[in-house]
Amino acid sequence: MKKRTIAVVLAAAMAMSSLAGCSGSEKPADTTAAATETTTVAATEMKEESTKAPESKETEVKTEEVVSSDLTLGDYEPKKKEYNFYLTYKLVHAWWDAVGLGLEEAQKQYADRGITINYEYTAPVTPDAIDQVNRLEEALGIPVIPISAAKNEGIGELIEHAIHVARYDECPGRLDFCDANGENGQAAIHRCIHAVVHLIEDHAKKAEIPARFAATKLVEGDKLILQQLGLDRNEEETLEHMIHEMEEECAKDREAALADMRFKFIEKVCTQTVVKPTESKAHARSVKADKILTGKYTALPAFAAIMGLIFWLTFGVIGAGLSDWLSVGIDIVTDFADRALTAYGLNPVVHSLIIDGIFAGVGSVLSFLPIIVVLFFFLSILEDSGYMARIAFVMDKLLRKIGLSGRSFVPMIIGFGCSVPAIMATRTLSSERDRKMTILLAPFMSCSAKLPIYALFTYAFFPKYRALVMVGLYFTGIIVGVLFSLLLKNTAFQGEPVPFVMELPNYRLPSLKSVGMLIWDKAKDFITKAFTIIFMASIVIWFLQTFDVRLNVVVDSKDSLLALIGGFAAPVFVPLGFGDWRISTALITGFTAKESVVSTLTVLFGGDMSALNTLFTPFSALVFLVFTLLYTPCVAAIASVKREMGTARSAFLVVIMQCVIAWIVAFAVRMIGMLIGF
Repeated sequence: MKKRTIAVVLAAAMAMSSLAGCSGSEKPADTTAAATETTTVAATEMKEESTKAPESKETEVKTEEVVSSDLTLGDYEPKKKEYNFYLTYKLVHAWWDAVGLGLEEAQKQYADRGITINYEYTAPVTPDAIDQVNRLEEALGIPVIPISAAKNEGIGELIEHAIHVARYDECPGRLDFCDANGENGQAAIHRCIHAVVHLIEDHAKKAEIPARFAATKLVEGDKLILQQLGLDRNEEETLEHMIHEMEEECAKDREAALADMRFKFIEKVCTQTVVKPTESKAHARSVKADKILTGKYTALPAFAAIMGLIFWLTFGVIGAGLSDWLSVGIDIVTDFADRALTAYGLNPVVHSLIIDGIFAGVGSVLSFLPIIVVLFFFLSILEDSGYMARIAFVMDKLLRKIGLSGRSFVPMIIGFGCSVPAIMATRTLSSERDRKMTILLAPFMSCSAKLPIYALFTYAFFPKYRALVMVGLYFTGIIVGVLFSLLLKNTAFQGEPVPFVMELPNYRLPSLKSVGMLIWDKAKDFITKAFTIIFMASIVIWFLQTFDVRLNVVVDSKDSLLALIGGFAAPVFVPLGFGDWRISTALITGFTAKESVVSTLTVLFGGDMSALNTLFTPFSALVFLVFTLLYTPCVAAIASVKREMGTARSAFLVVIMQCVIAWIVAFAVRMIGMLIGF
């Protein structure tokens, strides 16, 4: 009890002593005037007890005795003639009554000096959870049911209320969330919405659409609602003038202004009803981390540093070592199978099919499984920790300059894993323009299926600079995508992207389960593809390489069916520095799945990948990597484009577009390199 009494004395003293810091005009303060001084008094000394509501009469504080004690104001002479206090309780506790009584005592003591003290006290008579719920219901105009999923409380009542509302078709008691007296453009939003309501009221009634809802959608720019209302030309022009005036006064575009209106209302309701005694440690840590990770000048360098570290660990330290060990294991198994088949006396052609075709093709792809697992281990940590959401927020400003919003960054990030789910993820974008642009840009994000190609060539030609080359390839894809987006923005997809509003979650420790599930999904998908698509492709490549047009076994693969097919496409790649039919053949098979490029080359070289040095120089290998980075996505991705864009023509144009861009960029890289002296 003594502890509570001390706390009450301190709380009352805070309310009384706050007069010492007040200053301003001698004129009586109007509550709406700019000179009004607002003071919020909060007592923090009772953190431990603040969350506990009084349970009995013993917990009630005897505030009357405290206020009527020997508490004096001293000889302090206030500088103003009128003071206005607005007290909003955040901590549900009975000692808030002491604060109110302390102000009443101050009123009495200063009344004789001609000083007026006004206060507005919003704390309830009986502060508890029920009062919180009642205040929410009053503010929102809808039933509010407190629930606890962890404790399984309130679920039944929630269901009953939902059924009741649906059965009796009860409408919300409040539909208007704008503030007529709000600041920072809120009043302008209010005037605009209500002006639009008056403008379209008869049309909305005729179309059987709620006028307030229709007005809000018109302000957002909803074309469907506009068509249903059937406004004439003069009304449409008037509507646009209203919205333009609101945007000018708010300094925001229409959708951002409405989003700001809704969030302001939410903040106001939360201020009045939500109890937050202290800031969580997780939020405090997140705020400190965001000063660097999402800072104005540090966000992009931090992102580049993090991705660079991930690529270095994946391709230079962890992933490379694990991949080498797996390659040794695959070689041991292949050698054992080779000796076993030889000892069995199997037909040489079938023997070649198993060893040179299946084992070489599938084994070469499987050896890169550790790299994929390690890469997605780190990416899943970034996603599960909450960092990826912040990158979308950070990239919004940059993406808007190329005609997109931060929402488009999410499908693009997914595109680094696989283009198929990236293209499908564009369904979440509200704007048709943004969705189509994002679909066209997704293939520029290097998918994980290309990792075996990168790994093979970096191991062969850039052993000391693997991570650097990998980072350069990924950023090349991003840069080319940005340039292409600028072209689209100024030609086929003119207009402005939709505003991007998102809630940033607190940073958290990644869940072992979620990280493990993502890694397993990627590994399973890779292994499944290796033993299906790559398996069949290896057999087809072996067959075409082994037989000629008369189905005779060839001595030299240059006389095979595969050489004949690859020879037709080879001249296209001569200006790029790799016009050999084996390279063109590998690129063609890559159309089915990008991993097939590696399996095809492995089959063609009989498993001896050192033969790459006879076809490539380090510089021509770099040009080849640039081309494979940008050329057409796989068949599955093209099918997804057709499904999302709606026409086969769109999918065909994507294939042609990607191949043309890849050829142009690769040719430009080669020309620049030759000018430099490579």
